[in-house]
Amino acid sequence: MAYDESVEGKDRLTEGIIGAAIEVHRHLGPGLLESTYEQCLCWELRDAGLTVDRQMMIALKYKAHSLPGVYRPDLVVERQVMVEVKAVNQIIAVHEAQLLTYMRHAGIKTGLLLNFNWPFLRQGLKRLSL
Repeated sequence: MAYDESVEGKDRLTEGIIGAAIEVHRHLGPGLLESTYEQCLCWELRDAGLTVDRQMMIALKYKAHSLPGVYRPDLVVERQVMVEVKAVNQIIAVHEAQLLTYMRHAGIKTGLLLNFNWPFLRQGLKRLSL
């Protein structure tokens, strides 16, 4: 299923990603490693027909230099939404800063921080925009 790059399209896409994450959380619950949630979310999104890049290498441009493969966000969905998967007690400022930096260097305007370490996933969800 393709999503357009309009605001409405990105909203539908982020809602689809959140729905897939809720499905993963419903089956697994809190308390597992981030890599487990990441892999299961990747399967869920691909089963929904979405294009997902996992641990995609992002170059850093510094002045006239390009440093290949410096950043590795957890997931990039449809080349439009960057997803960082966490399993921590709480999301802190550095988690948000990390995702925003990854988004800026990748040229992606929308991001989701998903913290699976909550009884209800919606408590650990944060949507970010550039």
